[in-house]
Order: sequence, then structure tokens, then C-alpha cells
Amino acid sequence: MQIVECDFPSGSALGPDLPRDAYFHDSYRAALTRPELGIVDLFFALFGHTPLWMKLLLIVRNAIAKLFGLETPAVSEIMRPAIKSEYRVGDKIGPWPIYFIAEDELVAGRNNKHLDFRLSVLRAREGDGASVVVTTVCTVHNVFGKVYLFFVAPFHRAGVRALISNAVAGKRL
Repeated sequence: MQIVECDFPSGSALGPDLPRDAYFHDSYRAALTRPELGIVDLFFALFGHTPLWMKLLLIVRNAIAKLFGLETPAVSEIMRPAIKSEYRVGDKIGPWPIYFIAEDELVAGRNNKHLDFRLSVLRAREGDGASVVVTTVCTVHNVFGKVYLFFVAPFHRAGVRALISNAVAGKRL
């Protein structure tokens, strides 16, 4: 099963303007072998099995970001994300607040001084099958946001691909 970089999904709740106006965005697609899963289950199939090395990098990044006065999640939210039976807009899923949730898409993210980001997990239905599309969109507010993304974007791309690959290999998708 292949993970491919793809175009921004046209049916996303993120809307067509956000990626066009964003400083950075990417989308990755993988076929679903378990299309019956709920959107929260798909989210945790991807982000609930983060490798330790990735969690440690996130903790270090957050410690540095906190020195600059940025809002960061607690270490516990990264190491052991809580899983609830139900989620609504405004709840946290993993370390991020939810901005949109529906049957086929969940959008979470964070607003900060240097940039705002949104992460979409979208089930794209295609005839008898379906795919999951993971999209990240970042809107920068200042030079610090641009510098931050310059250093983080390569890790982000590799990390998202690794998370999707791990979920596919683990037959969680």
C-alpha cells in the first residue's frame, strides 16, 4: 500500500482559501482497508501510535517554543494522549483543540503568535473504496513563523509519512 503526496482535498472543511493563502501546506493519501472506522478512530490510528523518537523530538521542540512564550501542550498530552468516548469542537484530541468534526473529517490545530496550523484527517470516499487524506496547513504571522517552518517542515514531512506508513503496516487503517 502506498502513501502519496496529493493535492489539497477539494471537499475539506478547511475550504479552498486556506491552502491558497497559507505559507505552507501538504497533503498525503493512503487507501483505507478499514473504511468503516469512525473519524476519531482514524485520527488515533495515525496519531495515537507516535514512535518514542518522534515524541521526544516534540517534547524538545515544545520546551524551546515555551521559552519564546508560545502555547505548547503538556508532556503528558504527547506521551499518553487521552482517548475519550466522544469529541466536540473545542475539546482537545491529543495535544490539539478540535476546530471541526464530522463523520468524514476532523480538523484540529493551534493558534500561536508565530503561526496558526490546522491538521485535517479526512476520509475521502471513492466509489466502493475510501482513502485517508492527512493535510497540514500553516499560516504565518511573522518572520519567526517563517524561520520556524524552514527548520520544522522537513521533519514534519518525514514524520507525517512515517505515521501514515506505521498505521498502514500495523493494519490500523
